[in-house]
Amino acid sequence: MSLENGRPDTLRFTDLFCGIGGFHTAAKLVCEEQGIASSCVFSSDIDTDAQQAYEANFGEKPKGDITKIIASDVPDHDVLFAGFPCQPFSICGERKGFDDARGTLFFDIARILAEKRPRAFVLENVKLLSNHDKGRTLQRILEVLEGLGYHVHHRILNALHFGLPHKRERIFIVGFREPLQFQFPVGNAPMRALSDILEENVPSFYLASEKIRQSRQEKYTGKTHDEPTIWHENKGGHISAYPYSCALRAGASYNYLLVNGERRLTEREMLRLQGFPDTYKIACSYGATRKQAGNSVAVPCVAAVFRSVLTALCRAEQNSSYLSHLTFQREQGKGVLRGFH
Repeated sequence: MSLENGRPDTLRFTDLFCGIGGFHTAAKLVCEEQGIASSCVFSSDIDTDAQQAYEANFGEKPKGDITKIIASDVPDHDVLFAGFPCQPFSICGERKGFDDARGTLFFDIARILAEKRPRAFVLENVKLLSNHDKGRTLQRILEVLEGLGYHVHHRILNALHFGLPHKRERIFIVGFREPLQFQFPVGNAPMRALSDILEENVPSFYLASEKIRQSRQEKYTGKTHDEPTIWHENKGGHISAYPYSCALRAGASYNYLLVNGERRLTEREMLRLQGFPDTYKIACSYGATRKQAGNSVAVPCVAAVFRSVLTALCRAEQNSSYLSHLTFQREQGKGVLRGFH
């Protein structure tokens, strides 16, 4: 990563457990805004449908099983992204954490960090990771990352605070090779109206059965709304209606979320709720896309975190360049250049 006009002119990143490319989409967006050329040098996901969607949108097919990837085969990169599997820590799973084989996939991130030593990383997982096993699971993760020599920060962010009508709380873990000044984004963007997300003239395929619609109407005891709402049924059968969506879930019932209590979300609506632009190509079936959207990161949240990461990295580069210049001036008479790298 070289510096030009106070900022990097190129940035290379890896995209582990990449899904359909939420991190990739956010990284490209932020780099384009700031005039930085970016390149995804490596991506990986074991899900074949996700691979298909990723290739359709980014022109590259992710590698498969990360456990079979030799760390030294991953190209050098500046930033590592990873939305590692959340099921072992999720309220929807059995919460086995590291006792679940999927939980140990975190250590594949750690071995790549140990081998490639990128300047920074951004990891994402479910909110419940923060208190899983009374906080011991998160503490173990932080210990591993700090043991690799990284300076680590973590915070729970909600997509609702970053402009999406989608209540999705996730923990972000950010690390730097050097002790940099880093602050998580505040997240005070006005929420996009649900009406801007929803499509018009939706085919009958998305309509819930008459039995389901009638059941929802009978169970719902809340107030009526003039604006569109998404109805959510919890495990206890209670129905809530909000002008935003509860968290999309890959394995939830097809009737878990219903627009106005009547129909399922379309593929495009689910992608919009995660912040993907309409230029994003839908490459898979309804069922596969629904799973992909439920597993994805919220693009505006990632973009905001990545902007803060870039700010910290650029500030460090600027300070290093300034200190190198002062050192050069001081030692010029001795014919010695002592730069800071």
